[in-house]
Amino acid sequence: MLDLRSKSKLNRNYYVSLLITACYLAIPISIVGCSNENQVTQKQVSSTKTEVKNQPVSNTTEKQEVRVVYSKLGSLAVMRKLGTLEKSLAAKNFTVKWLEFAAGPQALEALNAGSLDIAATAESPPIFAQAAGTPLVYVTSTAFNGKGVSFLVPANSPIKTVADFKGKRVSFQKASIAHYVLLKALQKEGLKLTDVKSVFLPPPDANVAFSQGGIDVWVTWEPYITRAVQKNIGRVLRDGQGLQDLGGFYSTSRKFAKEHPEVLKIFLEELLKADEWSQKNPDKLAELVSPDVGIDIPTLKQIQAKSAYGLIPITEEIVDKQQKIADLWYAQGLLPKKVNVRDGVLTPEEYAAFTPQSIKAK
Repeated sequence: MLDLRSKSKLNRNYYVSLLITACYLAIPISIVGCSNENQVTQKQVSSTKTEVKNQPVSNTTEKQEVRVVYSKLGSLAVMRKLGTLEKSLAAKNFTVKWLEFAAGPQALEALNAGSLDIAATAESPPIFAQAAGTPLVYVTSTAFNGKGVSFLVPANSPIKTVADFKGKRVSFQKASIAHYVLLKALQKEGLKLTDVKSVFLPPPDANVAFSQGGIDVWVTWEPYITRAVQKNIGRVLRDGQGLQDLGGFYSTSRKFAKEHPEVLKIFLEELLKADEWSQKNPDKLAELVSPDVGIDIPTLKQIQAKSAYGLIPITEEIVDKQQKIADLWYAQGLLPKKVNVRDGVLTPEEYAAFTPQSIKAK
């Protein structure tokens, strides 16, 4: 996880924008976890950015590397575990490096720094990233059902409805899908974000705080939801059904999209195959990812049953919905300026170069 307070070689203006927009996020389309072994540090991002700037352009015979966000669940995990993306990209002389982040905002920060090529987040992180100057472009959107995010309260909590959140300590990753569904849930009760005591924590840190009784409500995603319920330290008050307006997004840098449309096409083709395999093989999927997440197979099957599969092309309808979400964040005073979502949209010809026909047809 990148420490915004540490000294860094990253562009100072970027950090000023990032601090103003309050650390944009994630999530989870497919869950992006956090581990000491794979997590990218600020120092690594800075050094990688310097290397990218200074590295001479390689010729086509040299191996190139595509850096993809790491996930422990879902179709991205299937691709990583089975090595299907590596096999398909080998013909293009590309290798694959999987990088893990605590949540979407951290992944998009790395994308901005030039140390990540393909990110997967919920709908809000790209908006905050655009506000901070990240030259991202939207690659494709994802299907959703709202079941993958929930409001957790301690097992013995007297809280019974969202209306009871008033004055309570509510934790969530800032600018994430958790933040968004909280905002929408409060609005339905006639409340504002200022009516709760917001505790901005990435999931790993919030997990510790929640376990120790430091917060009253935790808005998060899988597998944190199921783990908390299994350990009897939390119960689900409600999930995000009826609160989401869009699924997540896969995004990349504008530079990568222009230079490597063939890589993006292969990535999306393999993602679609992983989606199909996951839907048809829930037992095998649970067996495949169980060692990584430390959850037993029967429980994983319950988690996977909440998943929504499928990719959606970047259409005018998707862009319009994303713009409304951006305008909502701006109205909340959480963006330093109005965001034009279309600044992150490619031309129809550019999308046609990498979008598989099966996605276009939907």
